[in-house]
Amino acid sequence: MAERSLPARPDLDQYKTQAKELLKAARAGDPEALRRMRAHRPERSDDRLVLADAQLAIAREHGFESWPKFTNQIEVLLGEESPSAIWKAAERAVVSGDLPTLERLLERHRAMLRKGPPETAWHGGLRPDYGGSDARTIIVANHDFENWDQFAAFADAQRDRGSLVAQFEDAVDAIVDGDLDTLTRLLAQRPELIRARSMRRHHSMLLHYVGANGVEGFRQRTPKNAVQVVEVLLDAGAEVDAKADMYRGSTTVGLVATSIHPKEAGVQNELIDVLIAHGAHIDRLGAGGSKGSPLLINSCLANGRPGAAEYLARRGASIDLEGAAGIGLLDAVQRFFNADGTLTTDATPTQMRDGFSWACEYGRMPVVQFLLEHGMDVGARLRPHQQTGLHWASYGGHVETVRVLLRHGPPLNVRDESFNGTPLEWTLYAWGTSPKRTERNDLYEVVALLAAAGATLDQKWIDADADRGFPLGEWVRADQRLQASLAGHLSTPGS
Repeated sequence: MAERSLPARPDLDQYKTQAKELLKAARAGDPEALRRMRAHRPERSDDRLVLADAQLAIAREHGFESWPKFTNQIEVLLGEESPSAIWKAAERAVVSGDLPTLERLLERHRAMLRKGPPETAWHGGLRPDYGGSDARTIIVANHDFENWDQFAAFADAQRDRGSLVAQFEDAVDAIVDGDLDTLTRLLAQRPELIRARSMRRHHSMLLHYVGANGVEGFRQRTPKNAVQVVEVLLDAGAEVDAKADMYRGSTTVGLVATSIHPKEAGVQNELIDVLIAHGAHIDRLGAGGSKGSPLLINSCLANGRPGAAEYLARRGASIDLEGAAGIGLLDAVQRFFNADGTLTTDATPTQMRDGFSWACEYGRMPVVQFLLEHGMDVGARLRPHQQTGLHWASYGGHVETVRVLLRHGPPLNVRDESFNGTPLEWTLYAWGTSPKRTERNDLYEVVALLAAAGATLDQKWIDADADRGFPLGEWVRADQRLQASLAGHLSTPGS
């Protein structure tokens, strides 16, 4: 029988606060708090209690088997006033440009919206500035316009269902939904759609939307039949190498190769193939945007798409020292060095530095070792976060690459400039965000290697749970394998 009952209008944030207060009291030795916790987690020693234990205690005191079931019942009771329902309403208002609704939601629920979504239909989450921005600014930003007047002109044009603008938008929706029938019908009725461009700042043509990259966030998705969508567009006369204005200018093949969405849909290489078959130039400088290296392989590496980089290399794309190092082609890397160990005339120190960064990030151990033996500074600060190679290799769980780096004496407790984290903290963050963290033997081993080498972890970092949005410190404290590796390596601030 439940010890406590839910009110008609429960406040989930209040129960989250109660859980934190219960844990704090239990850790302070409060007898009543310890009694409540032990009643539901008798197997957990007092010094191992974590936030999840306090949440479980509160859930079971209310008659629920688990915290997720408890919070789900709160959502049901709140109905349209639940956090997830409010967030979804805000999401719909942003996507549709519904200014009155968004203004009303911000007025009533801004504090909740600022905390982020319980769930979202958008990959990576809907990320408008609900804290300080007004509704117009939020809509303009998420629809990729310069100002409200531009968006209003677009909205007016879209309301005329027979306009080119409205039909272009309908065709875009068909593309990202994989709706071949609607797309084919629209192109047959209005052939000029194939060369039309979006009114938005990226000025994409229809074909660019297949890249699911650099366009409005709610349209960054790739249907399983994306290859067939591309063929329909190309057969209708789409210009395969046309550039749009995202990332200072990108072609469709560049967008596809650097995007996560085609990869997750399992069609990235097929899309690259069909675009090449229709004349796309994978050696066109700036195909993936002109920021950083103009070579497409390097753009893939910089965007976390090493598989696409490797595939492009097999398809004959140009490669320099940076790309060869990032892909892990040791023979190619060696060709950029003279017999005396200096760089050849077609390689630069910047390419060597960036190549070393990607080689560490993607675990190209032989390349990392070769570059270190040929003058690469193991402690160099690298782009984009002024992190070291050890940060990247540790985060990726690349055990053998970490071993090589440690043999060359890297700085162990240096912090990057974007996230203010050490290599050890990057490793623990990677562990905490992994869906199967307890199975990540590679990350456990990296933690042990770093700790054994002398890396320390600030106790304050372990204790800082609330600001992260998930209880990483709690999980670290509760994991005996991590605790065994970290024993003796915790420090107090300033030590």
